[in-house]
Amino acid sequence: MKHKYEIIIYWSADDNAFIAEAPELAGSKADGSSYAEAVKNIEVVIGEWIETATILKRSIPKPKGKLVYA
Repeated sequence: MKHKYEIIIYWSADDNAFIAEAPELAGSKADGSSYAEAVKNIEVVIGEWIETATILKRSIPKPKGKLVYA
């Protein structure tokens, strides 16, 4: 794993797949037929998110780690 953003992974019965989200990067979601595949796919999405933000000269949030939900 080269990125340090929090990843949330859960099973979606509707999609019949594992869903992985990187909540610190808006819109970053991926899926996979296995837990490992979902993690692999979200890593690609995170990389592409950062690459696109860099090209568009947008700010890239620093990873905060565990998010606190109220």
